[in-house]
Amino acid sequence: MFETINLRTGNRTELINITREISEVVEKSGIRNGIVTLFVPHTTAGITINENTDPDVIIDILKEINKLIPFEDSYKHLEGNSAAHIKSSLFGVSETIMVANNELLLGTWQGIFFCEFDGPRNRKVYVKIMGDSEA
Repeated sequence: MFETINLRTGNRTELINITREISEVVEKSGIRNGIVTLFVPHTTAGITINENTDPDVIIDILKEINKLIPFEDSYKHLEGNSAAHIKSSLFGVSETIMVANNELLLGTWQGIFFCEFDGPRNRKVYVKIMGDSEA
């Protein structure tokens, strides 16, 4: 099964929890056991798995990544978004998650986050689920 999730980001940098949307796609697929692969088809965005309970974790991640890779730093890229390209490369554009009993196998505190580094923009996350529909 293949599906596209469309997002509209609202800030230059942000992490958007998309765990619920991915869980809904998995549930709808009927796949009992397998894997879900997530792919972000953008060079200035990414995807990550991290804590989804305390929102301060996301605030801290964004604060530190923006400090480590500032928006302005005498970059050569003419579009002015080199920092976003670097952040995307460091976070990565894909994640693979196991599925068991038609549910994502995430840790207790884990969530899936779309990472915007050059927003606001319209974005996509491709979702591919492979597995079997038998218990």
